[in-house]
Amino acid sequence: MSASTEAPQTNAATAQPETMTWDSRSRRMVTIYVPLACFLIILLFPFYWMTITAFKPNAELYDYNTHNPFWITSPTLDHIRLLLFGTAYPRWLMTTMIVSVCATFLSLLSSTLAAYAIQRLRFKGSQYVGLGIYLAYLVPPSILFIPLATMVFQLGLFDTPLALILVYPTFLIPFCTWLLIGYFKSIPFELEECALIDGATRLQILRQITLPLAVPGLISAGIFSFTLSWNEFIYALAFIQSSENKTVPVAILTELVTGDVYQWGALMAGSLLGSLPVAIFYSFFVDYYVSSLTGAVKE
Repeated sequence: MSASTEAPQTNAATAQPETMTWDSRSRRMVTIYVPLACFLIILLFPFYWMTITAFKPNAELYDYNTHNPFWITSPTLDHIRLLLFGTAYPRWLMTTMIVSVCATFLSLLSSTLAAYAIQRLRFKGSQYVGLGIYLAYLVPPSILFIPLATMVFQLGLFDTPLALILVYPTFLIPFCTWLLIGYFKSIPFELEECALIDGATRLQILRQITLPLAVPGLISAGIFSFTLSWNEFIYALAFIQSSENKTVPVAILTELVTGDVYQWGALMAGSLLGSLPVAIFYSFFVDYYVSSLTGAVKE
C-alpha cells in the first residue's frame, strides 16, 4: 500500500512544475512576444511596402490580378535610375543634408547655452523662462510660418536654403533647451563648485566638465533636431519655390506627381533613399540616445 500511495504522489510532484512551466511560458508568449510581433509587423510593413514598390516594374505595380502585390517577380532599377539621373534628386538630397546639419548645429549651440544658463546660473525667474521656452515649442508651425514668411521676404531670403537654416531653429531650440535642462539637472552640481573654488570660469566649466558629461543628452537632442529638420515639410514648401532648391520631402511630392499621375515607383524610391541617412545617423548613436533616456551621472 505504501509503495502504491507514494507513486501517485511522486507523479503529482513531477507534473506540477511542468504545468507551472507551461503556464508561465504561455503567459510570457501572450504578454510579450505576441504584442512585440504585432508591433514589429505594423512598424516595418510600410518600409517593406516602400522597398518592394521601389524595385517593382510598372507592369507589376498596376496589375495585381496576375502579380502578387506583396512580392517582386522581376526586380528592376528603372525607378532608381530615373530618380538619380532623370531628376535633380542628388541636389535635393544635398540641400536637405546641408540644411539639416546647419540647423542642428545652430540649435544645439543655442540650446546648450540657454539650458546651462537657466539651470546653473540660477537668476531670478529662471524657472519661468524655461517653462516659457517649452511652451513656445507647443505653438503649431502652421501658425508661425505666416509671420516668419513676412520676415523671410523682408530679409530677401525667399527661395534660398539659408531661409530654412534660420527658420528651423525656431521650433528646434525650445525642445532641445527643455531636454538639456533636464539633463544638466541630473549632473552633480558639486563638480562645478569644486571647479569654481579652483578658479575656473563658467565657460571653462561648461567646456571641460559639463559638456563631456552631457554627451548622451547632446546626442539625443542632435538626433531629434536632425530628424525633424530632415522631415520638415511646411516651411520647406512655403519658403522654397525653385525646383533645384527644394528639400527631399517637398521635392518628391511636387516634382514626381504630374497632374493626377503618380509615379509610384520613383516616389517610393525617393522616400527609401531619403530615409537612409536618418537611419544611418541614428544607428551610430543609438547607445548614447538610450543612455540619455535612462539617466545621466549618478552622485
